[in-house]
Amino acid sequence: MLGSVFEITVTARPGHTVDELQRALDAELEAFRRDGPQDAEVERARNSIETRMVRQLENLGGFGGVADRLNMYNHFLHDPGYLPRDAERHRAVTAASVKTFVQQQLRDNARAIVHAVPGEQDLGAPVATPPAVTAKPGEGAESINPEAAWRNAQPKPGPRPALSLPVPAAFRLPNGLQVIYLSRPGLPIVSAALVVRSGTEVNPADRPGLADFTAAMLTQGTATRSALQIADDAAQFGTTLSSTSSIDISQVTTSALTQNFPSALGLLADVVLHPAFPAEELERRRKSRTAALAEQRAEPATIARTASYAALYGEKHPYAHLELGTEAAIAATTRDDLERFWKRNYVANNAALIVAGDVTAATLRPLVARLFGGWAAGHPAIAPAAVPQPTAARIVIVDTGKAQQSQVRVATIGAARATRDYPRLQVLNEITGGLFSSRINLNLREEHGYTYGAFSNFVMRRMAGPFFVSSGIRTDVTAPAVTEILKELKKIRDTGVTEDELALGRDSITRSLPARFETSDGVVSAISDIYLYDLGLGYYSGLPAALSTVNTESVLGAARKYFVPAQMITVVVGDRSVIEPELRKLNLGAVEFRDAEGKLLKK
Repeated sequence: MLGSVFEITVTARPGHTVDELQRALDAELEAFRRDGPQDAEVERARNSIETRMVRQLENLGGFGGVADRLNMYNHFLHDPGYLPRDAERHRAVTAASVKTFVQQQLRDNARAIVHAVPGEQDLGAPVATPPAVTAKPGEGAESINPEAAWRNAQPKPGPRPALSLPVPAAFRLPNGLQVIYLSRPGLPIVSAALVVRSGTEVNPADRPGLADFTAAMLTQGTATRSALQIADDAAQFGTTLSSTSSIDISQVTTSALTQNFPSALGLLADVVLHPAFPAEELERRRKSRTAALAEQRAEPATIARTASYAALYGEKHPYAHLELGTEAAIAATTRDDLERFWKRNYVANNAALIVAGDVTAATLRPLVARLFGGWAAGHPAIAPAAVPQPTAARIVIVDTGKAQQSQVRVATIGAARATRDYPRLQVLNEITGGLFSSRINLNLREEHGYTYGAFSNFVMRRMAGPFFVSSGIRTDVTAPAVTEILKELKKIRDTGVTEDELALGRDSITRSLPARFETSDGVVSAISDIYLYDLGLGYYSGLPAALSTVNTESVLGAARKYFVPAQMITVVVGDRSVIEPELRKLNLGAVEFRDAEGKLLKK
């Protein structure tokens, strides 16, 4: 059996050096070798590992899924049914055995230390696109499989199974809290999310990022638990606990073995209902968020997203900013700001508890009533009625200096999630850029070799979100790639799609729907959309029928409605000195320049 690699990765905050990180890591490793872990630490780690092993069995494929685990056990141990013994191996681990392992394996003289530091990359001269290699069928490649007659014919597909998607059940507490749940007997796993209908769109104008900052602080301390105690309790229960926010939503999620779910849900309730917003944790999170913002400003793909949102929506619209907000807002946010946002929006009648897994209504009702029955209702903030307006076609350039690649986004205002156009827009997107075999990807990647991949997406929110075509393009062919993207969008708008494309697009969506219900976490995410966008409990069970009504004419109508050349902006993040002259020749409208935060610059 091959050996393995133990790796520690640490990223320094601004103002700190790799030497500081190295000294801190060395001190921790030395203390670990000297003292070893405590028994409680080993127990928490064991519980988390065991929960993770069971959770992975919800996936048939993928890394760690059933197929992967069976193959791993069979390949290395010649025993595909090794899982119970594997679990026993973990239960046999002790603090002493971990200490011995650390002393023997994590030695200073048996490691490699790699520092990644800021600086200009030298990747050598650009490599030209090689000419396409043509070969007759059956030639140009070497087969590793022996010839066999059965290989000459592609296997025929079997009969398509009937698709039946589950419908969740629901009840409501007297305080207004909705509870939507789906019982999934089988594996002893339960997942839950406390979903609040307040996210980025209700941030105060001078505090972009406040919703996300508030969500991040929920797990940093409550009236009875410190941040460390919250983390320790989560590990002791073998559960995950995370709090996040996005455009439409703030949420706290958890997942645990059935036997530990009541304790895990109690922990979730504590962080939602009794956050303390401790001052020391506030400052720590402030530094972390500032550092994360600095990382975003160094990542071309994120810069492209930031600039696209700002250019499409304008700085006053809530959709103009990413979840982190701005450096100024992070610095100005106070504990009062966080508490005020929480008190206003984290109220029972503005939330739903979504639960999926090995749980029944008889168990869930009294548990939820006990934990959330005393939660007060309130008057949450209302998002401004800022209906996004179409923008004029133009080019937006963000200069990153010398770069081997440009991040390209061709974008326009799309549709809201609750739109009746949803089925035909999804089919349109699959054909345009949603699939690997989509028109844009085949053009840019397979035909021209401009990129490793190009894709499109309708980002749907409560209000109209953006439509994006996105790709990382070689700098020297940035303008030709933009031309090809716009050509494909115009072509689908002018001539529509074929019946074969239509069938592929519809089938790809319909056949992927069961995957949304493969895991308890996936079910919770799917049901959250039902709540957030008022889609109705039977939405998913009726979606296949809605998709089946999409035809070539409706897809053409969607393309003509949403792919309007005069309203599409082209955002390019890259080496301005190289890309600007060629982009101007495309005559796509005015050219403007923005910085990494999306702010408009003078020419």
